[in-house]
Amino acid sequence: MFNNLIESSSHAREYKRRGSFLLFTTGVYAVLLVLGGVASIYAYDAHLEAQNLEIVMLLPPQEIVPEPERPVATQPDRPRDTSHNDPGVTERVTAMLSVNHPESVPDIISTTPNKNLPLPERGPYAITGRDRNAGSPEGPGSPIGGGRQIAPPAQLVTLPDPPPPAPPKPPPVISKGVITGLAVSLPRPIYPELAKRMRVQGTVAVQVLVDESGRVISAKAVSGSPFLTTEAQKAALQARFSPTRLGEQPVKVSGVITYNFVLNN
Repeated sequence: MFNNLIESSSHAREYKRRGSFLLFTTGVYAVLLVLGGVASIYAYDAHLEAQNLEIVMLLPPQEIVPEPERPVATQPDRPRDTSHNDPGVTERVTAMLSVNHPESVPDIISTTPNKNLPLPERGPYAITGRDRNAGSPEGPGSPIGGGRQIAPPAQLVTLPDPPPPAPPKPPPVISKGVITGLAVSLPRPIYPELAKRMRVQGTVAVQVLVDESGRVISAKAVSGSPFLTTEAQKAALQARFSPTRLGEQPVKVSGVITYNFVLNN
């Protein structure tokens, strides 16, 4: 009986020692876990300075329904007017000739320089309201109401007929002074009866103009009695002269014919 009691007391101390060791070990591990947790908190870098304060809202996905295709409106094909888009036709704003045509006088003369191009010397051209040389690409049109401005149809312009040549200058008039002795035919004037009764006599000078054929076309008395000048002028208009030439060109001659009126005693 005592042997069993002694043996029981030894087992109690062993259990007590093991319990104390287990309790101590558990306490040590608990302290180490607490210290490790505290150390990890201080060692963690949260990067607060780089945090983004934007609020992100997550929306549920929505189903995307494709839009129905709209029918494309087709326009009927229209015949294109290519007369003014022909690269071989030169286009101009106005029908203006170049400076190589001095015979054509412009209607309006201004000191402002003209910025329009002249008509070409050769090749077809059209007046369309713009300047474009043959072979150059077509420029963009001006949008009007969402569309494109179409130039007016080409209009061929024919150059006016050149003016008739200037009339030849009238031949010069040669003045020869007294030409009484050069006359081929010199009729004598009639002595007026009134001048005879009044015993009027003297010399009458008549200024005449002879044409290219030698005929007197005008006669005017420049001196003498007025009672004798009328008959002297009539006689001068009937005079004839030889044609006068200046080189190969016939000319007019201006001169004076003198008539002496003398009464017979």
